Amino acid sequence: MITWRDEGVLLSVRRHAESAAIIEVFTAEHGLASGVVRGASSRKMTPVLQAGAQLDVTWKARLAEHLGAFTVEPQRSRAAIAMNNRFALAGLTAVTSLLAFSLAEGEGDAEFYARSTALLDLLGQDDVWPLAYLQWEMMLLETAGYGLDLSACAVTGAQEGLAFVSPKTGRAVTAKGAGEYASKLLPLPPVLLGEGDASTTEICEALKVTGHFLETQLAKNLGGKPVPAARARLMDALRRVAQTEASP
Repeated sequence: MITWRDEGVLLSVRRHAESAAIIEVFTAEHGLASGVVRGASSRKMTPVLQAGAQLDVTWKARLAEHLGAFTVEPQRSRAAIAMNNRFALAGLTAVTSLLAFSLAEGEGDAEFYARSTALLDLLGQDDVWPLAYLQWEMMLLETAGYGLDLSACAVTGAQEGLAFVSPKTGRAVTAKGAGEYASKLLPLPPVLLGEGDASTTEICEALKVTGHFLETQLAKNLGGKPVPAARARLMDALRRVAQTEASP
């Protein structure tokens, strides 16, 4: 019998048999893990098994490749914040969906786990969450092997005047380096360089850049499955916030 214990974020729940459920959890040491929870439909467990919940989990299976069984204990719930804040709900759903979409089973990453839980703990703090989410999505790409290289121009080597991103390589390019190919490159919002006022409008523009690589690199190399629709819904919510901020 193989057994391990860890803490993790609940990403998804789907019904299994009459009263059980199969859950996906992003854990600190064991990465993405799936398993069966017995009695998941009980009055005690239903409030616990909500996406985004922080759990203490114990996983058991006869062999590592088997679908194991989880015993779960709640650490804290994030459901109340999401239920009372539509923007927070959109954010929570986007984060948990993207984690389930992009993570590989059994590959732990303590740094990315810590960043992900920190982001979820910021839900409800609408003034800082959009920028934190953008930075998290950049780390998601980096963790998956498709990080942007914005340190210097891919053509000239210059570190100043960076204005574009290559849609193929994710490397930065200056206006001079872009030359006649500028129209084929992605614009580089200053917020991606850690500069500027990081308005919601600019964050939306930056997320178009990271979204391009989620679709053309990450999704493509995961067999062509589409980026979760929850991300598009979050983008819609962010655009509404940007419009509100821009209104006189």
